[in-house]
Amino acid sequence: MRNDSLVRSSRRRSLAQAALLASALGACHTSSTPPAPTVTPTFTFESGPVRPLALSPDGTELFVANTPNGSLDVFNVAADGLSFAGSVYVGIDPIAVAARSNTEVWVVNQVSDSVSIVDVGSKPPHVAQTLLVGDEPSDIVFGASGTRAFITTAHRGQQRTDPSLALVPGAGDPQLTTAGVGRADVWVFDATTLGTTVGGTPLAILSLFGDTPRALAVTPDGGTVYVAVFRSGNQTMATSSELPCNGFDMPDAGNPCTVLGVTVPGAPPGPATNYAGLSAPQVAMILKTDINGVWRDVLGRDWTSATAFSLPDQDVFALDATALTTTASYAHVGTTLFNMAVNPLSGVIYVSNTEARNDLRFEGPGVFAGQTLQGHLAEARITVLSNAGVEPRFLNKHIDYSILPAPAATMEHSLSMPLQLVVSADGETLYLAAFGSSKVGVFPTSAIEDDSFDPVTESTSYLPVSGGGPGGLALDEVNQRLYVTTRFDNGLSVIDLASGVETAHLKLVNPEPAVVTAGRPFLYDSTRTSSNGEASCASCHLFGDKDGLMWDLGNPDADPVQTPINIKLSEGAGSTINGTGKVASLHPMKGPMSTQTLRGLVNHGPMHWRGDRVMGFFGTDTSTAPPYDSMLAFKNFIVAFNTLLGFGPAFSDADMQTFANFALDIVMPPNPVRALDNSLNTAQAAGRSFFLGCDGLDSSTGAPVQCPDGGAPATGGHLADGIALPSLGFTCQGCHVLNPAMGFFGTDGESSFEALPQTTKIPQLRNLYDKVGMFGAPPNLRTNPGDNGYMGPQVRGGGFEHDGSVDTLFRFLQAAVFNPVDGTPARIGFAGGDPQRRNVEQYLLAFDSDLAPIVGQQVTLRSDNAPSVGPRIDLFIARASAPFTSKILGPDATECDLIVRGVVSGTAKTFVFKSNKTFAPDDGSAPLSDSEVRAFATTTGQEMTYTCLPPGWAAGSASP
Repeated sequence: MRNDSLVRSSRRRSLAQAALLASALGACHTSSTPPAPTVTPTFTFESGPVRPLALSPDGTELFVANTPNGSLDVFNVAADGLSFAGSVYVGIDPIAVAARSNTEVWVVNQVSDSVSIVDVGSKPPHVAQTLLVGDEPSDIVFGASGTRAFITTAHRGQQRTDPSLALVPGAGDPQLTTAGVGRADVWVFDATTLGTTVGGTPLAILSLFGDTPRALAVTPDGGTVYVAVFRSGNQTMATSSELPCNGFDMPDAGNPCTVLGVTVPGAPPGPATNYAGLSAPQVAMILKTDINGVWRDVLGRDWTSATAFSLPDQDVFALDATALTTTASYAHVGTTLFNMAVNPLSGVIYVSNTEARNDLRFEGPGVFAGQTLQGHLAEARITVLSNAGVEPRFLNKHIDYSILPAPAATMEHSLSMPLQLVVSADGETLYLAAFGSSKVGVFPTSAIEDDSFDPVTESTSYLPVSGGGPGGLALDEVNQRLYVTTRFDNGLSVIDLASGVETAHLKLVNPEPAVVTAGRPFLYDSTRTSSNGEASCASCHLFGDKDGLMWDLGNPDADPVQTPINIKLSEGAGSTINGTGKVASLHPMKGPMSTQTLRGLVNHGPMHWRGDRVMGFFGTDTSTAPPYDSMLAFKNFIVAFNTLLGFGPAFSDADMQTFANFALDIVMPPNPVRALDNSLNTAQAAGRSFFLGCDGLDSSTGAPVQCPDGGAPATGGHLADGIALPSLGFTCQGCHVLNPAMGFFGTDGESSFEALPQTTKIPQLRNLYDKVGMFGAPPNLRTNPGDNGYMGPQVRGGGFEHDGSVDTLFRFLQAAVFNPVDGTPARIGFAGGDPQRRNVEQYLLAFDSDLAPIVGQQVTLRSDNAPSVGPRIDLFIARASAPFTSKILGPDATECDLIVRGVVSGTAKTFVFKSNKTFAPDDGSAPLSDSEVRAFATTTGQEMTYTCLPPGWAAGSASP
């Protein structure tokens, strides 16, 4: 049990006393020299920490997943502190670690889609085996007395369909175009018998009915494993803008009408204009399921008859670790689930999460409309799962959201972005890493369970940590210490639990560019970006990505903005476009729009779905043609710190520049649908041909299209929509520009009129695979009828287009503008019908990206697996030799930098693949041939791990 009096009295200790303690422990770290950086990153993937710390079972070693360095760092634990013991390279972005024994540690590498099994008993430690799993693995625990490993992944990835897994239950086609499929995968391995296939052979792949999972927890006896869905949602969806009745109904409920045979209860809620009386565009509406399963809007009207699916909102699943069956599920735990912990005595489960308020509307002061989300986007919580049911506990009960800016002392008691949880062995104390608050929350478990805690008084026991971004916790009760990883500075804090003082802060090796480390806090740190200490950009942009939700963040108290960007097909815009009839005037009341990722912003010019940040606080983009100014567009988001986050004082220009430098350095991960050799299958290749305008008759001449060398058409090509006149018809490529040399992957930054109520920017296409999971849509005026019936339960409430109302890519391609016209066979549109649409759908899911699919991939060559691993090494060598065009990589890039790491004659070695097909050792000795490097692995203990790094990352690589 914690000692409150000691914890509180510790706040009065002098800085000098704390400094002496830190100095004493910090000296222990110098007993062994930390390694040089193992990689040289030129950008960041921004993978979020899940379980980055673990103690060995005997408590004598601490294992740290060093995310930016791609390494497992090992520290000796003693009564007088920590000392660095060694490091071993694992994979790209390790985010979770678990010790199976004192000598065997498993590390989850999110970008590498792998799990490194590290022999830490050997000197030096080394990777003994690499398991290949599904896309973006997140967490790992051991169940069934430590004999089984459970690993969470997305329901996709190249390894799912590898022939070596043909007999594994649950492996195979992820069915990305099939309704009603669970998309939360758990890979289960027999930890004692991993097999000799290329990436190990799992016992099974379990698919649970949720979106991508993140956290795991296990009961002390190992019998039950809990799985939490990451972006689990909150039973919200968006209608199409065509479905509601015309006009606006606020504040009255309005009158029903019938749209394409569907009776709906009224028009969208208003107001119908902004404060200045300018008519708002007709927009979609966000609906939310109530406790009885009825879809309701913000006015409480029943829209169930106008919906085509349900959202069961199953958030946490309990698995029998032996039978591998689901024994229970828990609904309505939270919108975004970060982590879990099990009370070792009572078995109560604690889930750190946030609950989004996207069923409500608007940013800004809320004067004209009488409502706003300003400073109150998503609430930080711990949800308790027990025999009593599912009981959310709001962590920031002290915040009065009606006061903006919040009183100065408010943030002192706030906890933001709650990540990892740990519980004391006696079950009485819960520790919570608050990533956005630079502190660790400390609670009596009883106070969380009965909701009796008061943040104002409880916060005196919170543990502040230096470095920023606490993401991982490890509780060392023998030495009465708490170890905390801090992501902002890539550090490790040591907290003395008796005093509540941080006694040491150790800096881990961090090879990240300075622009990344300096700018990262502005994404997450709620103490810098909001006045109440809870809201940040990461409230919606989770780890630089998205939350999978739609938000209506229009501002009725604002004015329209004029976009200077070229608008394709503007001639077709009608008198009601953007509400005002002005095609270039973007109304501030934009309606629901799905959260966009911050990954891959660079080179894509204007931002937001409408490109409305091309003008603003820092000026207007004066470019007359692509490329447009991505830096200026991002910096113009500065207004959101007040209008949305409720910051209060003006955000400084210098801080915004620092934030922008960081944000534009975040990249998309490789596409997990495309083949590792970067090839396209038959359907994808046919879809690409249509996308480029090469499949069919030339829309101008009627002759078969000629596309030299599989590239763009020699002439106009086969148009996907419009008419065969200049600027009035386009191929898919004509709007969604694919030009890797310019950094364009589906957009060059320009806008278009697409028969929508508003002008929109043409969006990029690199992450469409990550929006799969919603199936079912009622009929609407813009789309061909068909398949509009009830589709049953789904895992997502948002799909495609700006408002997330289009459930599938196939339905998007059913838009009437793509229908075949002009002759038989048609010169324009999908002359090949639905089979042609299906091909394009397959290509879009495998769309080109800034990085080749091989980036991050790994394999470990052992003495017993050369027949299965050899071909994969051959593939790596081929891809490391293949030219690859991508603006972020610069000229003369290949698909990857290939490195090999292992132990040779007791010394850790690194070999870098060179253009002359040799491998250069890191000690400067003579290059070795492929066969010579492979020969090392024939000796047990000299396993060789091959990794395809992003191009340029191998520069300066060294052995840990």
